[in-house]
Amino acid sequence: MSDLFWLSDEQMARLAPFFPRSHGKPRIDDRRVLSGIIFINRNGLRWRDAPADYGPPKTLYNRWKRWSEKGVFLRILLALSEGEDLDGLMIDATYLKAHRTAASLRGKKGGAGSGGRAAG
Repeated sequence: MSDLFWLSDEQMARLAPFFPRSHGKPRIDDRRVLSGIIFINRNGLRWRDAPADYGPPKTLYNRWKRWSEKGVFLRILLALSEGEDLDGLMIDATYLKAHRTAASLRGKKGGAGSGGRAAG
């Protein structure tokens, strides 16, 4: 798949100091996992829909959750914003969640949403 997102060597070098050290057995490549996390969030996908190139979806989710709880992403965003002209820096933290039935909701018969006149 040619539309996958991959962090560059330069980007990873800048981010490497923020990752926790590995204890015990070596973990899957941080570039692969972080690129997968960014891809999932950028495209609004479920973890299980992650392309196999990024590794197992459970690994992506577990690393995202662990790093979030440890404040890794917060420290990265704070460091990247240091020294920047904050008038021109924007970081989108939009989070929208809709129930799976939200797309099928329609006005009830005779209600204002159906084009009919409400009883009154």
